[in-house]
Amino acid sequence: MKSAEIKELSDKEIIEKVKMQKAEVAKLKLNHAISPLENPNVIKNNKKVVARLKTELRKRELTNQVKK
Repeated sequence: MKSAEIKELSDKEIIEKVKMQKAEVAKLKLNHAISPLENPNVIKNNKKVVARLKTELRKRELTNQVKK
């Protein structure tokens, strides 16, 4: 998920996506521990998506504080 796509989402959608992505990372880690994944970079990519989502949430939070 790219930054441009994330900026179009609402706050609720971002929070929901964070939860989904975190669950996906946990599931992938567990699966990788049991039997190696074909492409373990999927875990790293999902972690980066979570970080992008959280960054956008924090940016919105800070801009809302400045406006008040």
